[in-house]
Amino acid sequence: MQIETILLIIAAFVIALVIALFQYIYKAKNRKKNSLFFAFLRFLSVFSLLLLLINPTFKQKTYYVEKPDLIVAVDNSSSIKNLRQDQSVIKFINQIKENEELNDRFDLVYYSFAGKLKDSLDLSFDQKQTNISKALEELDQIYKNTIAPTIMITDGNQTYGKDYQFSSLGYKQAVYPVVSGDTTAVTDTKIQQLNVNRYAYLKNKFPVEAILTYSGQENVTTTFQVTSGNGVVYSQPITFSQQSNSAVVSFTLPASRAGVIKYIARLVPLTNEKNTVNNDKNFAVEVIDQKTNVLLISDIVHPDLGAIKKSVESNERRSISISKPQEVKDLDDYQLVILYQPNTRFRKVYEDLNTLKKNYFTIAGTKTDWVFLNKIQNKYTQEITRQTEYYIPRFNTNYSTFLLEDIGFENYPPLIGTFGDISINTNHDPLLYRTISNIETDEVLITAIEENGVREAVLFGEGIWRWRAQNYLDSQGFEDFDDFFGKLIQYLASNKRKSRLNTISESFYYGNANISIKAEYFTKNYEFDRRGNLRISVKNKETEATQTIPMLLKNNSYEVDLSSLSAGNYEYTVTVLGENISRSGSFAILEYDVEQQFLNADVTKLKQVATNTNGKSFHLNQNEALIKELTEDQRYQTIQKSKENVVSLIDWKYLLVIVILLLSIEWFARKYNGLI
Repeated sequence: MQIETILLIIAAFVIALVIALFQYIYKAKNRKKNSLFFAFLRFLSVFSLLLLLINPTFKQKTYYVEKPDLIVAVDNSSSIKNLRQDQSVIKFINQIKENEELNDRFDLVYYSFAGKLKDSLDLSFDQKQTNISKALEELDQIYKNTIAPTIMITDGNQTYGKDYQFSSLGYKQAVYPVVSGDTTAVTDTKIQQLNVNRYAYLKNKFPVEAILTYSGQENVTTTFQVTSGNGVVYSQPITFSQQSNSAVVSFTLPASRAGVIKYIARLVPLTNEKNTVNNDKNFAVEVIDQKTNVLLISDIVHPDLGAIKKSVESNERRSISISKPQEVKDLDDYQLVILYQPNTRFRKVYEDLNTLKKNYFTIAGTKTDWVFLNKIQNKYTQEITRQTEYYIPRFNTNYSTFLLEDIGFENYPPLIGTFGDISINTNHDPLLYRTISNIETDEVLITAIEENGVREAVLFGEGIWRWRAQNYLDSQGFEDFDDFFGKLIQYLASNKRKSRLNTISESFYYGNANISIKAEYFTKNYEFDRRGNLRISVKNKETEATQTIPMLLKNNSYEVDLSSLSAGNYEYTVTVLGENISRSGSFAILEYDVEQQFLNADVTKLKQVATNTNGKSFHLNQNEALIKELTEDQRYQTIQKSKENVVSLIDWKYLLVIVILLLSIEWFARKYNGLI
């Protein structure tokens, strides 16, 4: 207590005493024998009130005992159940809970972990991923300022994340791994890894690579095979020995039909093999039919036709046919039609294109009938001059319809076109501008137009065969020009239309991967709308079970996590509440549980973790040894601590009660004696 406070208390004592004596001794006309009693009551009440005003503080010290924490972290992954250790783990935990000696020495805190750390023991042993390293990192953050030895009950089998035997070097607590699982080596063959692309093109072959392993001492022979449906599509005998305990099998499979094709890779189990789950792996490939058929219609013979044909067919997934306008039969067989220098003979072709709403590419030149072309369509017009002009290309750096790079167009030979102004009467995106006699103009040479869902590109000049030849002179190859022309063809051949709602999903997912479906929702001006209320309805095709889930806004898309779904075939529909808009799709989930691939506990890594953290490893049947180790370890002592609190007198509520009581006694006593 400070000196100023002591002096104030002395002053309060004197003031209270003076007031009491003045009122009941000095000022009193007739002193009675109980005047001293009244003075004493007044002194106590006044002194108490003055103490409340001064409000002195007092230090209060309390003592308590703090026990060290003992963390019990239990592996909740399905590999515990697959190794038939789930009941043994539960029994071990109950023995820890019921041990009085441990509970007297430690505050026990229980956690479970698999892919994530949870502060509870809701054990189901059905989690399909294990990340021991992440569990240790999170525990280290929680108990970084305390003493908390850690009992980790696990088989040591981790499916993803950092290698915990090295990351445990930074763990500040002693770890006592309790090994759950058989440590005896058994004979086993398994498919260690399967490498395959997700996509393949129709009528092509796609590569598959399988890494096979064997643990055992005898020489064995088995068979590796791949099946699809009820048929075997690949088979090969495999021989293993103690020295030659792995094999890499590389082969190709034909992509014979479009769509998602499911396969099962199988390494035929040995007769004495215990774990046969890791002998099978499911995989799938989506076969894409991306063959683009292009029709080139021309009424004249020109070197451009050969250059266009070679450029289009430089990609093996595209083919081109050349026909005269009067020979054209069915435009529906083609994804794109190229009209080379159209004239009046093209009238029926234009009528069919308008009826079918087919995308097309118009190339104009000196032989183009502009009187006909100006009448047959209303998107653009060319001034009729009957004169020609040379046009040097200039790349539009602001071109945005699709990704394209300048391949050095300004150094390319000029194209020949009709002299005169061009008027374009609709929205368009110029790809190349004209440069005439070294004068840069804003008139287009190539432009892209999209109107009413139909895409068209227009080239106002002939002679692009010179461009392809110039590309060869510059780079000893045609790749740059063919890539430029190929992107233009790809854009025009695409049937994709703008939609206010688009969904993004894979055709199939592996069971051990995160399964998410995204959606993009736009306003009527095709601006991303963050105000949408989207729902997705997912239906299992086999069980007919349906569930509806809201989609959450994440960055610039709406997303839903469907990782909880079991293996099977599904179809989904995304709808926007309040709008008559929906999109549907389908996907498959392939059965895969990486936790089933383990045969034994990883004792080596768990022992290394114990060494790294100054702990010690045990097995499930060594619970008494573990308890003895923990209770006798002098690093974990119960600590007596003190806590000092500063208490204000005004917080002592009984003083106010005393003041009220003193004033009440004084009033009643004076009333009784006739002084009031």
